[in-house]
Amino acid sequence: MIERTMGLELHSLSLPLGPILEGYFMRFSLLEKAGGAILVTVWLLYGTIAVGNLLLPVEEPAVATTMAKAPSKQAAKTDVAPATQDLTMLLAAASPESGAKAFKKCKACHTTHSGGAHKVGPNLWEVVGRSKAGAQGFAYSSALDKFGGTWGYEDLDAYLTKPKEYVPGTKMSFAGLKKAPERAAVIAYLRSLSESPKPLP
Repeated sequence: MIERTMGLELHSLSLPLGPILEGYFMRFSLLEKAGGAILVTVWLLYGTIAVGNLLLPVEEPAVATTMAKAPSKQAAKTDVAPATQDLTMLLAAASPESGAKAFKKCKACHTTHSGGAHKVGPNLWEVVGRSKAGAQGFAYSSALDKFGGTWGYEDLDAYLTKPKEYVPGTKMSFAGLKKAPERAAVIAYLRSLSESPKPLP
């Protein structure tokens, strides 16, 4: 009788945990449950990666840095190449016909045929190898008249680059030709203005 009474008391004290938990989770919608599951999964993945990085740190190879810098060095070489081109090689490859086209901008001030009249600038027939102030009958600036020397290939190249820098005080108002291949073509054309063109350097 005592055992039976005790059994009833124990049964009445036991809690129905299953229905309580089931009621607790039923309060959340399916979307909230899915969101919670995703959040827990993300936390687990992040924690796994973080622990893995601590245990096995990854070092970036030094080759990657070298490879990344290589194009800029190559670009720098390409940028400076035109400034170091050899005049001799440029003249050997230059076309007098191309030079004649580039010289059209100079025709307003210069004539090029034998015996041609002077304009704002002197006639340029036989200019290569001629004295810098050697065209008969042309009134040169005192700066060029005192400059001295002859028009060699290097002199013409320097003068055509920036006339006022090469001969300060010159009357020539032309700004100059910036591109070395274009200057070489014009010089090749000026060389052709002769019965006996001077040999190339």
